[in-house]
Amino acid sequence: MPRVKVVGAGLAGCEAAYTLANAGIEVELFDIKPNGFTPAHTDKNFGELVCSNSLKSNDIYGNACGLLKEEMRILGSLTMEAAEHAKVPAGGALAVNRQLFAEYITDKIKSNKNIKVVCGEAEQIPSAPCIIATGPLTSGALAADISQKLGGGLHFYDASAPIVAAESIDMSRAFVGGRYGRGDDYLNCPMTKDEYRAFWSALISAERAQLHSFEKGEIFEGCMPIEVMAARGEDTLRFGPFKPVGLRDGEGNSYYAVLQLRKENLEGSAYNLVGCQTNLKFGEQKRVFSLIPALRHAEFLRYGVMHRNTYINSPMYLNADFSLKGEPLICFAGQMTGVEGYVESAASGILAAIHLARKLFGKAACLPPQNTVCGALSRYIAAENKDFQPMNANFGLLGGASTGIRDKKERYKFLAERALKQIREYKELLCQ
Repeated sequence: MPRVKVVGAGLAGCEAAYTLANAGIEVELFDIKPNGFTPAHTDKNFGELVCSNSLKSNDIYGNACGLLKEEMRILGSLTMEAAEHAKVPAGGALAVNRQLFAEYITDKIKSNKNIKVVCGEAEQIPSAPCIIATGPLTSGALAADISQKLGGGLHFYDASAPIVAAESIDMSRAFVGGRYGRGDDYLNCPMTKDEYRAFWSALISAERAQLHSFEKGEIFEGCMPIEVMAARGEDTLRFGPFKPVGLRDGEGNSYYAVLQLRKENLEGSAYNLVGCQTNLKFGEQKRVFSLIPALRHAEFLRYGVMHRNTYINSPMYLNADFSLKGEPLICFAGQMTGVEGYVESAASGILAAIHLARKLFGKAACLPPQNTVCGALSRYIAAENKDFQPMNANFGLLGGASTGIRDKKERYKFLAERALKQIREYKELLCQ
């Protein structure tokens, strides 16, 4: 059996290497540490957490990331094992001592008899079988090689708008229709003059997230945050993304300003706030955008982010098993695939390794059930989407609207119990 090359020793790469090794497959894990570092990394250990020591909520029944973590535990996650070892008090969240967390992962990787660690920088996609998990800061020769082989299918910054659950939109304050009556691709959220002014005032005074120094110029040259645009004048948005021209409701009414929402998936269970790329802190995004009448009770499935992020236009180039189309033994994992967040990235590493291992043992790839978070994220990165952007775990991916359960708490509990039942069945299937 050939030795698998895994490139990158972040969470996704370490999970991939660990999963393959525990399946009895020899692995070469490549990383530039400790001889080199990316602009965001400083620790010599693998699995370094850069932006936060929090792995988000531990609530299995009320938070999709909490549910995903439980699915990962069932699948034998190294990240969850390390987090348990290094956890610190943080209320309902899973937070860790970063140093202990990274040390635990590094020790597990280096002590595994099936893993050989190679210090070096990969300059091109290795020959198959391999998994590329170099993260959102992939650069240099490897980024150029990936981009060339994928027809330029890499994005070098992630400037995305918030996404809200369709069922949480107040449809009494919204109407469907394209500009000048052309098509029905958009859901329009109108505002009166007073409503718009209240929104604009809150937007320009809201607190922003901090960027790394190496991110600032590249990101803001590529896409202007809505709060920066708004700061140029009260009417700037009304001549831009909130332009009301050509938008009238079914009764022929026109409005002072209109935010348009676009379907984020084919099912129409989630909507993207068009033109609202933002660098506001997450809590501020909820406070400010909820001032728009149609979004006053909106459930945010994903908040907008702006940061340096190299990711693939995955629907064009990847299969749902994280393999490259036309190259079943070349896989990608981590944020590069279009999953957003530490936990989601780690989960993709497990899944890519599971599928690759099955192929090496002469079996077909076997996707997790669609109603699990692992399965939903796998399908999201491969589903046709002309406006593809990274996505984190959320209950909107699990078909909540189709359950018919109106109470959100009960609906989430149902979705979580169904997912856990199915991921356990999936684990048993993998063992056969």
